[in-house]
Amino acid sequence: QQRTSKYKTRNYYRCRKCGRPRAYMRKFGLCRICLRDHAHEGHIPGMTKSSW
Repeated sequence: QQRTSKYKTRNYYRCRKCGRPRAYMRKFGLCRICLRDHAHEGHIPGMTKSSW
């Protein structure tokens, strides 16, 4: 059980899958690496690989 901090700046988001604190996407709750893996596997509807 983790205690909640009295300072808001100490709270930060982590990836739900791997726990990575950096490059976190709030909309999906995942880091960029896990988001990419889920998109390639087709778990995120409507997300496709972009190329130009």
